[in-house]
Amino acid sequence: MSDLSRKDALSGGEALVRALAAHGVTDAFGIPGTHNLEVYRHLQAYGIRHVTARHEQGAGYAADGYARASGRPGVAITTTGPALLNIAAAVGQAYSDSVPLLVVSPGMPLRHPRQSTGLLHEMRSQTEALRGVAAFSHRVSSVDEIGAAVARAFTLFRTGRPRPAHIEVPLDLLEAVEPAGPPRIAPPAGPALPDPAAVEAAAAALRSARRPALVLGGGARAAGRECRALAQLLGAPVVTTANGKGIVDERHPLSLGVSLHSPAVQKWLADRDVVLAVGTELAESDVWGPLPALTGALLRVDVDPAQMYAGLPADTALVGDARAVLAALLETLRPDEAGEPVDTAAEVTGLRATRDDETRGRDARWLPYLRAMRRVLAEDAVVTSDSAQCCYYGALPHLPLGPEARYLHPTGFGTLGYALPAAIGAKTAYPGRQVVALSGDGGLQFSVQELATAAQLGLPLPVVVFDNCGYGEIREEMAARGDRPTAVDLPSVDLAALARAYGGRGGTVRSPDELADALTRGLATPGPTVVTVPEESSR
Repeated sequence: MSDLSRKDALSGGEALVRALAAHGVTDAFGIPGTHNLEVYRHLQAYGIRHVTARHEQGAGYAADGYARASGRPGVAITTTGPALLNIAAAVGQAYSDSVPLLVVSPGMPLRHPRQSTGLLHEMRSQTEALRGVAAFSHRVSSVDEIGAAVARAFTLFRTGRPRPAHIEVPLDLLEAVEPAGPPRIAPPAGPALPDPAAVEAAAAALRSARRPALVLGGGARAAGRECRALAQLLGAPVVTTANGKGIVDERHPLSLGVSLHSPAVQKWLADRDVVLAVGTELAESDVWGPLPALTGALLRVDVDPAQMYAGLPADTALVGDARAVLAALLETLRPDEAGEPVDTAAEVTGLRATRDDETRGRDARWLPYLRAMRRVLAEDAVVTSDSAQCCYYGALPHLPLGPEARYLHPTGFGTLGYALPAAIGAKTAYPGRQVVALSGDGGLQFSVQELATAAQLGLPLPVVVFDNCGYGEIREEMAARGDRPTAVDLPSVDLAALARAYGGRGGTVRSPDELADALTRGLATPGPTVVTVPEESSR
């Protein structure tokens, strides 16, 4: 590996790669192009493995999946112009779901005129284009500044709410050799601690609560043990957002799983005298409609102060790292001082049944197949998800997972084509863990070319596809409006044959047992295995 402490002159490309390696980056996703070759020249020397996607959007989703699965920032490398715009959707998704994603790209030369000159991949402003979807988009003006820009990105990832960043290096600076100085390193950051007075106020509210509830979002991921301890101490049922799925084992007697979209659960939540919401926006995309009107006190825990008055404003604001806040609450709210929790297990069981009854006619088609998947999946499996009916109506509420597992879903921004490349990213991070992608036929075809990436990696990766011959959700929305379905019915594609063409395997199953068998084989077979479930078989 090249010396990370070198202080002599470096090319901009080497300075960039050195800065990434100095921050512990070992994997990157992207596609080489004419303008970024100086970056690619140095990756191997600095110990950074590169995964070549087949589309920049796929590279972005793979880096996103890598970050969500591993907890480490995902890095994507693009070239100029159309390549950078191709990855913009992935950056927007990462922003929506608070994912630490770093995109690095070349840009027009340092002194390139504002007026168009017809240079290859020229566009008016790459930084402005990415600024609309990233937390920051920064164009450096010297080789020495590159290290500081990378350190700034990693500081953002380590402090406050993690969100994506973009760094642009003018293409002439990538090739220029200039003094770079020692690497700048983002300082280690301890957990953001809450205001002790706010902790005391929240503890007092919980101490007196008779009908408490916990709502957990993705920001509570690192505080799973504390969430479970607090729920058990209070006897408080737990409901999660999509990004909070599995933080508390969904088979736990107090868990309602991903149920914020259920009218019965929303009515129940509105009746709680104290609601503790941890690491969640409590947004429309979490409840699939207007936010419920809470009648009790709302305690909000979030590292982002702006969340305290967004959506449902907090009655008590606990600004800080979720794990630190909940640990302080548990210490303050000693077991002998907690209220008398009632036995809520029966209440939770009844709510689960009511939730399932609300949508039995819609969701029943997927349940036997999801139970078959659950039989095969290990406790630490990673399931990636698309913005597809089988995922948000099916797996989110009905595929129970525990805290060792991960379920990666494109919430908020709601992009299509996420599942397959995100699974590649997760499998890159954890080649020894089971990773399964779950998608619909419409969503898969947004990024189906990444089957070639999965085949090249040679890692076992089953892709389960429920095929309803088109865009099923939009078809049903049109019908519900009384409209004639238009542009939503698509000819069925032989996805198994397509998988084989890309170097993988594939087949069609027509029963849950066949799915379990195919999934078992796919998890033991190098490369991607596409398993198609025709819609008529899942009804």
